[in-house]
Amino acid sequence: MDRFESMRIFTRVAERRSFTRAAEDLVIPRSTVTDAVKLLEQRLGVRLLERTTRVVRPTLDGEAYYQRCVRLIADLEDAEAGFSSAKPSGLLRVDVHGTQARHFLLPALPAFLQTYPEIQLHISEVHQPMDIVREGYDCIIRVGELTDSSLIQRKLAELERGTFASPDYLERFGVPQSVQDLKKGHRMVGLLSPDQPAVAPFAFQVARETETILLPSDITVTGPETNVASACVGLGIIQVPRYRVVSELARSVLVEILSATPPPPIPVHVLYSHTRQLSPRLRVFLEWVAVQYRQESRRQNH
Repeated sequence: MDRFESMRIFTRVAERRSFTRAAEDLVIPRSTVTDAVKLLEQRLGVRLLERTTRVVRPTLDGEAYYQRCVRLIADLEDAEAGFSSAKPSGLLRVDVHGTQARHFLLPALPAFLQTYPEIQLHISEVHQPMDIVREGYDCIIRVGELTDSSLIQRKLAELERGTFASPDYLERFGVPQSVQDLKKGHRMVGLLSPDQPAVAPFAFQVARETETILLPSDITVTGPETNVASACVGLGIIQVPRYRVVSELARSVLVEILSATPPPPIPVHVLYSHTRQLSPRLRVFLEWVAVQYRQESRRQNH
């Protein structure tokens, strides 16, 4: 096994804190991973990893060597990509909410994989705060305001939102003509998320200012599909990105209300680690993802 391959295996173990998970990511036997790290430590004459029954983590020497390896591997991959006809390849792990994946990524994904057939894409829907390096993700896509400054953040788009309710709900509670009308007995579908432990109030753009209002709710949900479905059966008003309710609006299952005072748009970012340079496969994926969201933004504005 050459040094480059040994370094690649070691960096994955250091990131995943596990020989088993590293082997699964690299699609090689666990014994190969163990032997590679052992031979690397013997060649360098230092202990790179602390091994316990519960966790594997880099030693001080291992952390310093890891940082060097990350830069060297990225440089070598860039050099090979620049002088080789080979296309970007390898496993690419991405975490993105299911509704985002279905609307923005999956329709164009066959063409992407046809262009880059050597990339194996793993898409998960964990969608909660995480250490993306330790969990083995190359990048994550997140909707909403961000607070984690430890990751590189690239803004993909701002999604237009609206306020929606079912005809049945509006027949029972009346059609609000202003934000203040919402205080006259209206209900909202409460929505929680892993990074939002409390129900967020509705927001409206009124005279260049943002007004918020928290309505009572008879039901609180944690998933976007259930959120929309709850509004469809008349359980309350929702505020969501427009792309999520295109079908419901077309079928008149939902109607938009208070369109003159829409919610502020919601940002979408892709995040990746600052501790490593971009691999060729991640670089082309980020460029492709940006195109998909730009195209959606153009559709929204026309």
